[in-house]
Amino acid sequence: MSLEQRLAEIKVVPVIAIKDASKAAKLAEVLIENGLPCAEVTFRTEQAADAIRAMRKAYPEMLIGAGTVLTKEQVDESIDAGVDFIVSPGLNPTTVKYCQSKSITIVPGVNCPSHVEQAMELGLKTLKFFPAEPSGGTAMLKALTAVYPVRFMPTGGVTPSNVNSYLNIPSVFACGGTWMVPGSLIDENKWDELAKLVKEVASIIEA
Repeated sequence: MSLEQRLAEIKVVPVIAIKDASKAAKLAEVLIENGLPCAEVTFRTEQAADAIRAMRKAYPEMLIGAGTVLTKEQVDESIDAGVDFIVSPGLNPTTVKYCQSKSITIVPGVNCPSHVEQAMELGLKTLKFFPAEPSGGTAMLKALTAVYPVRFMPTGGVTPSNVNSYLNIPSVFACGGTWMVPGSLIDENKWDELAKLVKEVASIIEA
């Protein structure tokens, strides 16, 4: 099964900024047990690589991505930590080509026709639409979809109230979201509250 197919089964990818890697395994447990066996751990914190490593050790079958990857060094850190895929906020040809040379899938961010064409020129057909809401939301995404044969994972401003509007677009295979993994709950070890938010995702998403 391809990465896109695996993400499409999950539908919503929790986008996580974790400050303390010692909490990563417990967070992974909460995600898996409540129906979201996936995480995009962003390199917005110094603990990102260690958090990924802890999740991978505790749950080898979990689908784990590294997010906000901006440099070759972060690509190497991500691969060493055991990620399945890499996500970047923008389209950096240097980073894309480096990932390709390492045989690791990258899903770069795009939000306009020129970016999509550059991505296609690099051989990419699976892209992140970011930042989704500030970039025109579903209207912009539908306009891009009408022209380009690519698939999108919208992220940035995706919420319980609009997630189905994105998922109902045929070119969208999954959405990225932060609402079910707020950093404050992770910091405060409020695992029951996190579990509730994660479990609610399944009830929000239309079959």
